[in-house]
Amino acid sequence: MRDVPEWPVLRRYDAAHSRRIALPLGGIGTGTVSLGGRGDLRDWEVVNRPAKGFTPASSFFAIRVADAGHGAAAPDGESDPGRTDAGEAATNVVAKALEGPIDPADYGGAHGSAIANHGLPRFAGSEFLAAYPCGQVVLDDPLVPVDVCLQAFNPLVPVDTDASGIPVAVLRYVVTNDSDRPREVSVAGSVQNFVGADGSEGAPKGNRNTVRRDGDTHGVFLDSAGVDPAAEQWGSLALAVVSETDVSTRTGWADHSWGGALLDFWDDFVADGHVEERTSQAEGPMASVVAKRVLAPGERHAFTFLLGWHFPNRLSWRRDVTVGNYYATRYADAWQVLTEVAGALPDLESRTLAFLDAFVDADLPEVVKEAALSNVSTLRSQTCFRTRDGGFWGWEGCNDRSGSCHGSCTHVWNYELVTPFLFGSLARSLRDTEFRHATGDDGHMSFRVQQPVDQARDDGVAAADGQMGCLVKLYRDWRLSGDEEMLRELWPKARKALEFAWSPGGWDADQDGVMEGSQHNTMDVEYFGPNPEIGAWYLAALRAGEELARHLGEDDFAARCADLFTRGSAWFDVHLFNGDYYRHEIRPPGSEDAIAPGLRLPGIGARDLVNPELQIGDGCLADQLVGQVLAHVSGLGHVLDPGNVRTTLRSILAFNWRETMADHFNPMRSYALGEESGLLVASYPHGNRPDRPFPYYAEVWTGLEYTAAVGMFCEGMDDEGLRLYEAVRDRHDGWRRNPFNEAECGHHYVRAMASWGGVPALTGFSYDGTTGALGFASARETASWFWSNGQAWGTIEQRPDDQGAAVHLSVLGGEVRLRQLTLAGTGSVDLGDEVWKEGRHQEVRVPAS
Repeated sequence: MRDVPEWPVLRRYDAAHSRRIALPLGGIGTGTVSLGGRGDLRDWEVVNRPAKGFTPASSFFAIRVADAGHGAAAPDGESDPGRTDAGEAATNVVAKALEGPIDPADYGGAHGSAIANHGLPRFAGSEFLAAYPCGQVVLDDPLVPVDVCLQAFNPLVPVDTDASGIPVAVLRYVVTNDSDRPREVSVAGSVQNFVGADGSEGAPKGNRNTVRRDGDTHGVFLDSAGVDPAAEQWGSLALAVVSETDVSTRTGWADHSWGGALLDFWDDFVADGHVEERTSQAEGPMASVVAKRVLAPGERHAFTFLLGWHFPNRLSWRRDVTVGNYYATRYADAWQVLTEVAGALPDLESRTLAFLDAFVDADLPEVVKEAALSNVSTLRSQTCFRTRDGGFWGWEGCNDRSGSCHGSCTHVWNYELVTPFLFGSLARSLRDTEFRHATGDDGHMSFRVQQPVDQARDDGVAAADGQMGCLVKLYRDWRLSGDEEMLRELWPKARKALEFAWSPGGWDADQDGVMEGSQHNTMDVEYFGPNPEIGAWYLAALRAGEELARHLGEDDFAARCADLFTRGSAWFDVHLFNGDYYRHEIRPPGSEDAIAPGLRLPGIGARDLVNPELQIGDGCLADQLVGQVLAHVSGLGHVLDPGNVRTTLRSILAFNWRETMADHFNPMRSYALGEESGLLVASYPHGNRPDRPFPYYAEVWTGLEYTAAVGMFCEGMDDEGLRLYEAVRDRHDGWRRNPFNEAECGHHYVRAMASWGGVPALTGFSYDGTTGALGFASARETASWFWSNGQAWGTIEQRPDDQGAAVHLSVLGGEVRLRQLTLAGTGSVDLGDEVWKEGRHQEVRVPAS
């Protein structure tokens, strides 16, 4: 056995703070099965849809430990000197599920509990160690004479979407014999063949399990002879153990009633640490794989299991067209997944750990690293998927049994910062869909994109913040990648999308750089009149349009954008800034005739267009500077007066922060309760609250908290920003909420991926792929930082002195063109204009200028 690598840890959770943990194990666009905080597998969301609470029958892992050379044991797993095998008494035999204890507060119900496998004996204690995508469960029990640690992960390698998009859960049970005698150790994994069911619809029919062995991979392949191959629930599963010589399998459990099937399995397993074959007529038969070996005193061994899946028939948003899964084009079935992963596992793990080591060791606040890394898990939840052509798509989040809010919604996806900085190709896929397919020849962009792409514009409504944000993101993704081909292909539609704002009855029909028209937005209503949330996006889009047009030689259009930006920015600071923050000046349209077609979502916005309800008015909005924040992150600089921006950020914290929610009234959804702290979506510190403000004003959204915090980091307000990060993560502490599921309108909500913005903001990272210019803030003392641009990633170590700084620059993955390195406030150094590839390290000196 190769050495078991040490895994980095960002946060440790005791048993009490592990009860809500469910760490998604799966690749980008593959679905996941989640590792529960006590070591159980829950939420089997592998069949093309969310499936919260779905756990197939009797699917668990167990361990049996006995003195080497002894015989049988009592069926309940306790030693029984009176029970003999070939005349020899069995002693020191213990068997338990490889899980920590169930919290009694989570157990209940007339017929027991929704907790799967609750009747199995378990370890007395457990602890969960996390640094996503790696989760470790340390199990302890005075009655078990070995130490056990479960290491579970799915490969996550920045830039490499294929390595990060494998439908597999790696489950490694590291067992150490810390006793003074040899121990016989068996680890068993069992899973039901539920092909045909997805947790909501369908049922197994004619399913079959087959023993397979390829090289060092030995296990059971689970498929179906009866489920329709065109069904969304059709596919295959596989469970195998790697590099074990003593392996026994079952392709079925006994067809007994009243718990007899589980009883028969347990008796068989406990008796000698093997399982014997059983025949079963069940439509969804059980499969078991058991590995057994003797461990000498002090010996440690890793039992490595692989759980794979393959369900190729994903349906479209409307569930009327099969769009497929990209991962299914790479593998013929679940067994091929396992055989390929088994051979590549050392490399996949080492690359994952290289990323984690670089990130976890970075000199950044622990809470920022934890929030950024934990929310990467959303990319691998059922929120996101890739169609068979490789296109990347996303819901806003997940309901328990369905996607929540379809269409890669432009205004919600505006906030996330994981794809551009870790997986640039996925971000560019979104841009391609938005401009190539969702934008019409008139520049109108549907903010929800239908499938297939020839129906992309069927929803037919443009969101002002979504459309303007897409222009900023196009500039950002072009700059981070230097992808000239993408820019030149998408620019004609992008220009039209910006010009659309100037349409009669549109957002800025009078072309003064200020949006006054009907502005549908992420609050699910239309704002009327100038407001900071949409206005800052528009100003950032004008700056992006100016830069892109100038780069492409369209100087007249660049000048037009610059003029509108200058006038609009000045107007905002004069007319909307009230000394504390930017307010909303409501300008009623009067009638539908004043609003251009395609700017209103029927039935959910204001009904009275003379005195419209559902507006911001004089409120202080938590994300009123989101356009400014993304302008900073994208390299566009200030779009509003810097002094007013800093004052506004201080006001957001002063007015919207609640130390406790105990006395807070909220007529809508609650994401913070009782004594928890959080930042309100909006407050009305000067009174004058509309009778009916926009619907979500009293809620608390993590994505807005992170956005405000990143804005604070960009303005040097680090302590204030950290306060918001800490509040979010305190609410997601494993006891109250899952640290890997920041919910809003659904589980695994996309907006929470704004948390990654703290990394570039605190390090001052910038990159221009068109020039090869790499930039960072100047460290005040020796510091090592992680960096990534979506195409490459690595580390930079700064050692400042009176003459400048000594720098060690590394590229640890991908490749990137580098011509110049700048440390803001210190100086620059020429790097020679070369493409740096994975594994390159260089010492350079940045002299003080």
